[in-house]
Amino acid sequence: MASPQAEDFTLGMEEEYFLVDPSRSLRGDSDAVIAQARDAVGDQADHELQLSQLESVTPVCRTLDEVRGHLSRLRRELAAAAEAVGNRVIASGTHPFSHWDEDRVTPKPAYLALEQDYQQVAREQLVCGSHVHVGISDPEIAVQVMNRMRPWLWPILALSANSPFWLGADTGYASFRTEVWTRWPMAGIPERFESRAEYDDVLDTLLAAGAIDDPARIYWDMRLSARFPTVELRVTDVSLTVDQAVMVAGLCRALARTCHTEAVRGEPEPRPRHELLRAAKWRAARYGLGADLIDVAGRRSVPAKDLVGDLLAWVRPALDEDGDWDEVSGLVEDTIAGGNGAARQRQAFTRAGRLEDVVDLAIVSAT
Repeated sequence: MASPQAEDFTLGMEEEYFLVDPSRSLRGDSDAVIAQARDAVGDQADHELQLSQLESVTPVCRTLDEVRGHLSRLRRELAAAAEAVGNRVIASGTHPFSHWDEDRVTPKPAYLALEQDYQQVAREQLVCGSHVHVGISDPEIAVQVMNRMRPWLWPILALSANSPFWLGADTGYASFRTEVWTRWPMAGIPERFESRAEYDDVLDTLLAAGAIDDPARIYWDMRLSARFPTVELRVTDVSLTVDQAVMVAGLCRALARTCHTEAVRGEPEPRPRHELLRAAKWRAARYGLGADLIDVAGRRSVPAKDLVGDLLAWVRPALDEDGDWDEVSGLVEDTIAGGNGAARQRQAFTRAGRLEDVVDLAIVSAT
């Protein structure tokens, strides 16, 4: 296996948002907002599955400072474009009270095909996530990195959880978006792959069998990008704040770099049972940072703060190598102390019992 190349460990991030009107309900007219935003950000703003959704895409970044700058700029420009037509943009994994039947699928051929194929599953996919792309140039190492990351995605999910409300009720979950997303037949935790050839063979088989019509229809929690030499991590809700989005990006890159180092060295690969991985994912989505999480490597339950600490300790050499330790560890400490997005949404609701206040908390500023 090759050593890291110049293009390795670059970062790119996609974020999805909701559009709301002055009543704080979903507003399904993203066309006007995207058209206006593109005057400022070009094709870094785009449609998503539902008409009430928007997506931003950063350029390729080398540093977390670049990630922060682009996320801040994109959120600001999308918010300004929405305000110009009397609306707002919010960063939440689910809308706290609007019903999915108040929205409709964006009338683009790819999205209409999804609705035709998946019917109610597509119509109820009223959720917003974030995707982190980490550059890995060697395709064989990329597969090994995916295999090795599987035990450690769940503390990152717990830190990023930002979707406790659904259809006007508290679901009891920190990330209910995770539960809604699992309805797709190609969603979930990927199995381990022996090689890139095996990975490609799985995709080719799914295409030949008509199970998917495009490699982009693989909705696993992480996958190899069909367009770029990256590992794409897709497990997190959209972050409530730019700070938390930067934290997620930094942790994902550090995790990928750590697994890359172990793969190059030929260190033993953990091979946890899939059942344990599923249990760990569910616990993180259910409780976030509010209860014990499953330590997959140790095969036990531990306090969420301890598992997050174990993750930080393990990836610290990678964070140090990128100069990210102080920023990422500080953002993690802030999230544990102040709450992830789900905890902060619940705090906003508790103050006056108004879900509109939860929406206000998640509004993206245009300044």
